[in-house]
Amino acid sequence: MATTEIITVQRRRKYHWPEAQLNFWLFIMLVSSSVILGVFAYLTSIQNTLRLGIPWILPFMITVSALCIVFIIILLGLISQRQLLPGIVVLGSFILFVLWLTGLIETSIQLYGPSGAVNSYCGSRPNTQSIDSMQTAVWLANLSICTDFRAAFAFEIVGTIFLLWMMVMAYQVNRDDFD
Repeated sequence: MATTEIITVQRRRKYHWPEAQLNFWLFIMLVSSSVILGVFAYLTSIQNTLRLGIPWILPFMITVSALCIVFIIILLGLISQRQLLPGIVVLGSFILFVLWLTGLIETSIQLYGPSGAVNSYCGSRPNTQSIDSMQTAVWLANLSICTDFRAAFAFEIVGTIFLLWMMVMAYQVNRDDFD
């Protein structure tokens, strides 16, 4: 009796990621996530110290930035094994894009929104006729909070744009548009 041998050949598709752009994206997103994580953790500790309520945006952005750092660590692991697939990157970037965009919108409302917004307190100056140490300390703390909130807002804009860019780059890698 004759036996038939079936040979299957699996061909693995190699994706060519642009190294410079990928490294730049990873660095900027790691910096953005770290800054946002630090700023919102600091603002949460200030709220706790003053025994004030914590707006939902603070723990939300702490969680989102931590998720982004975990996503970057996963990407680095996949890159080191040469198994970074565009589908994984598009899916993760899209989920993070939606979360970052939500945080960006709420941060802009908290910073520049209607009455009681953070930015409305940023322009106040201490009374120069009777400057005491407590008034100066309060002014410096207020200035620090305003600066931190503005920095977080700026890095949220950068992070949101870079996540959109990563989705486009992963799509281009999938189509082999890079040389």
